[in-house]
This record gives sequence, C-alpha cells and structure tokens, in this order.
Amino acid sequence: MLTMAPRICVAGAGRMGEGITLSYLLAGCDVTLVDIKPRPPAEQAEHSGRVAANLRRELGTLSRLGLLDVSQTEAALRRVRLCRREDAVADLRAARIVFEAVPERLDAKQDTFQWLGQACAPDGVIASTTSTFLVTDLAKLVPHPDRFLNAHWLNPAALIPLVEVSRGPKTSDAAVAELLAALRQAGKVPVQCAPSAGYIVPRIQALAMNEAARMVEEGVASAEDIDTAVRLGFGLRFSVLGLLEFIDWGGGDILYYASRYLSGEIGPRFASPDVIARNMEEGRNGLRDGQGFYDYAGMDVDAYKMERLGQLCKRLEVMGLLPRAGGASAAPGPDA
Repeated sequence: MLTMAPRICVAGAGRMGEGITLSYLLAGCDVTLVDIKPRPPAEQAEHSGRVAANLRRELGTLSRLGLLDVSQTEAALRRVRLCRREDAVADLRAARIVFEAVPERLDAKQDTFQWLGQACAPDGVIASTTSTFLVTDLAKLVPHPDRFLNAHWLNPAALIPLVEVSRGPKTSDAAVAELLAALRQAGKVPVQCAPSAGYIVPRIQALAMNEAARMVEEGVASAEDIDTAVRLGFGLRFSVLGLLEFIDWGGGDILYYASRYLSGEIGPRFASPDVIARNMEEGRNGLRDGQGFYDYAGMDVDAYKMERLGQLCKRLEVMGLLPRAGGASAAPGPDA
C-alpha cells in the first residue's frame, strides 16, 4: 500500500468522481474531491454529506468483500478532502494529476477546463474521464494542451483494473508517462488507444450488447439463456484469451469463413475486416503458422497453452465449475 504518494485531485463529485476517489484511497493516497457545481450553503452542506455517506457506504462494501478492514476504512475516510471549487485552488496548484469527472455535457466540460487551466500548476497533468468526447476536441478547451489527455475509467472504478488512455496530437510524452504512473499507483492497468469514438471496451461491448438484445428480439433465445451463455462461455474464454489472441488460437481463416457464412445468413454486419483476408494471404493465420496478430516465433507454444489453460481452470474452480474425474462439475446456479 502506498503511504507517501502525491495528492490526487478529482474535479466532479458524481459517481465517477467518487469511484476514482475510492481507487486512490484504497492505494493509500490523499485525495481532494471537488464539487464543481455552485450551490447555496445549505444545499452545499447537504450534497457534501451525501457524498461523504456514499464514500463511507462504498468503503463498507469493499470491507465486506475483504479488501480492507474497519480501521482501514476510517483511515481512508480521513485521507479524503471534500470541498467546493473555491476552496480547492491550493490543492489543485500542488497536484501533479487532476482528473476531470463532470457530467458529459460540453458546456460543463468547457467551464471546468477554463477553471482548471487557471487553477492548476502550468505543468500539472489534466485527464478527462469522458466516455463521449474525443481528446482532440477537448484539448482545444485546455490551456497548455501538451499536459492534457483522456483517461476513461470503467465502472465500478474502484474494482475494474482497466483504464483506457487517449492522448492528443499535442500531448507530451512526459504527461503520458506521469498519468500512466499515477494510474499504476492505484493498481490500475492502463492501455493506450488513438482518439477514436468508443475507445476500445465501449466499442466492442456496444456491438456485443446490441447483438444480444437483437437475439432476444428475434426469439433466438431467452434473455436468461443468452446471459448464461455469455457468462459461462464467451466471458470465461475472453477473461483468459484476448479477442485477437483467440483468433490466433482458432485460426484467422476459420474466422474468415465463419464470417462469410454469418454475413450471408444474418447480415453484412458479420463480414470480417480486410486485415483477416490479408493475414490469410500472407500465411499469418495464428498459432499453427507461428504468426498472426501475435508473433509466436521462438515461443514455447506448449508452455504458453498450458499457462492459459491453467488460468482458465483457476476461474472455473472459483466458480465451482471445474470438471473432475469420476463426476461432472456442479451445474451453475442463476448467479454463476
């Protein structure tokens, strides 16, 4: 646990702001959580009390999950400072990292960035948690765009390790490095992506969720059976193998021909992208060719497969679904 980390500032005391605050409290950091919205004194006091209660409740949930004990909960609460924007200037000036987490409205973003541009240290890194706006659009609103980039957290932010980072054309390498280090301080696993709508996870999951809903609409299967299939098939496999890694395991040519069939039977949305056909032409179908989306040259492929299958077995064991000699594994319940 970190005990001497620099203070983190979070501008915006909504759900995402609270989640980021919890992440850094768990990591032992001091956090200033700033309520951006101007409020009359009575409303401000009520809102601050509600945010404090939310943080206490969520820390209590994490305690019941075994992530910290009661004494650590109280210590964590003492490390957070809730304040109005007028009272946050000194903390913002001292902070190396400031996360913007205001509502997904451009006017709210613009107001916040104008304020942060004046209040933060000139070289302090400002990271927007937006899931909607591209970094190339928001960077225009920030003085010194070299210190600005997007950091898209996934809910529940305190538990999900992934954070998607997107830099702008003027973002400095130093700002990227400082943000990545700060995310790793909180135990997060950052990945980088280009300024593109939907980042990585939302873009993939939107397709999958819409297809699941479409199958209910078409009467292909019940909602319960589709979700069971996702949890015990799709989700389990892809918690061990990434999507592109899985293509390499099965073979890009297999995906190509399966996609041709599905696009003919269901619709063009199932057509494979050109990269799949190019890989086939170049003999890059995956593991059996020694190259695909990944390069397997010089790799002990048998050891690699055993490692991945071992990871899958661990997940199955936790779920009570690991098959055993002499008898089938227990059938999963509705919450499996």
